[in-house]
Amino acid sequence: MPKNTKASVVDIAKIKESTSKFIKIRCPKCKNEQITFGKTATKVDCLVCGKPLAEPTGGKSRVKARILEVLE
Repeated sequence: MPKNTKASVVDIAKIKESTSKFIKIRCPKCKNEQITFGKTATKVDCLVCGKPLAEPTGGKSRVKARILEVLE
């Protein structure tokens, strides 16, 4: 058994920590606010008017709306 088991558990916890966040955005056309994931895998449209708000890029999404808040 390794001597430093406590340090090993802490190192694993650091690896699993997520860097992605949820974001609250506002549609520029109808001012609807909605929450979406910061790294979307699909196109995000406004639920009210249908205007595209975010597009996937392979990493973080390209947001075409005002970001109001980054949620933890």
